Amino acid sequence: MENEPEKMTVEELRGELERLRDELRDLEDMHSFTFGKTSVHIGAEKAQNMQAEFEEECNQYCQRISRIENLLRQRGA
Repeated sequence: MENEPEKMTVEELRGELERLRDELRDLEDMHSFTFGKTSVHIGAEKAQNMQAEFEEECNQYCQRISRIENLLRQRGA
């Protein structure tokens, strides 16, 4: 997830944007399943840690998506 977007072509940026959006959706689906659709018991501390990790990972994806969207706008794509 650490390729430099500024060095990518417009097509590479579009592909990276699609990949990141897919990965973010997968992460959200997995989180939803883990916390909403299973009967697995998770201790409170572990659940809080998992929630914090989830939020941090989502933030990273969202920042990267925003960065790529801005580059695409700047390039008129």
